[in-house]
Amino acid sequence: MITLTQPLRDEHKELFPSVNRILRVADRIGEAPTAEIREGVGEVYEFLAYHLNPHAQAEEAALYPVVQKVLSSPEATRTMSRDHLEIGRYIEELEALTKNWGKASLTAEQRKALQRLLYGAYALIKVHFAKEEEIYLPILDQRLTPTSAQEMFQAMETAADKAKHLAHI
Repeated sequence: MITLTQPLRDEHKELFPSVNRILRVADRIGEAPTAEIREGVGEVYEFLAYHLNPHAQAEEAALYPVVQKVLSSPEATRTMSRDHLEIGRYIEELEALTKNWGKASLTAEQRKALQRLLYGAYALIKVHFAKEEEIYLPILDQRLTPTSAQEMFQAMETAADKAKHLAHI
């Protein structure tokens, strides 16, 4: 069944392989060679910083204001915005951890920290997407007009493009 919010559901579906990659990288820490771990963590960082974070910024700029209006509550999306802040913190921690790696093998402390960050980010992102798809999107499907949904998605695309541009500066 096609819904008004199908574009966002499709975008989430496109992001899921990269979200699942976070889990696979975390699972390999301690088993895989250091070079493989570094490569995987680098891919995860690129995804989080340059794809997922702009997606989150677009939600803040265009999706959540619509949800707040539809639910007649400016507080309706506070928990979701808090998720975005925490994901940003994970990105910052991951960047800090990877800046000082050098060429040597990872220490036990570094491996533990990486796993904690990756497992935490994975769980938070999965739950965040589930909340949007199971709670917010059905409400929007019921209450938005096709025109207002299209306007929301155009605003999200504009905000995401802006965030991606700023992330690469």
